[in-house]
Amino acid sequence: MNETKIGVSQGRFLAFRLAPGEELLGALRRIVRNYGIRAGYVAGVVGSLSRVCLRFAGKPDGTETNGCFEVVSLVGTLDAAGEHLHMAVSDPGGAVTGGHVLEGCIVRTTMELVLGDLPGLEFRRGYCPLSTYDELEVIPRTLTKKENE
Repeated sequence: MNETKIGVSQGRFLAFRLAPGEELLGALRRIVRNYGIRAGYVAGVVGSLSRVCLRFAGKPDGTETNGCFEVVSLVGTLDAAGEHLHMAVSDPGGAVTGGHVLEGCIVRTTMELVLGDLPGLEFRRGYCPLSTYDELEVIPRTLTKKENE
């Protein structure tokens, strides 16, 4: 790891609840846009889904599953251009599955979320020749006077 690429920032947190029937990614994108988040992350989550849409490791396409699922974990980064989120869910029998979050995940009873925002940074995606994917780039930014208040 190249130490010069580590970004440091103070942070703020946004806490909110999604209601039954809300689509997870759409709601997260709306929060990111409305609150001007440029470098965000999922700090905590608890909730359930009635539809889970994930892409499993090494697979080109996603899978959609309907039923009753508890969100065991949701982790990742959020920025103005998009997100990179992974989620693990358990079914009624306790079996756990997980993968890359896709559009279409629907809240079943509740989704209680805490997002972290790092105002002194900006997350972007840039091509990485080693992975051959667009990967996270952490860009330090100077806060405006209003942002410092």
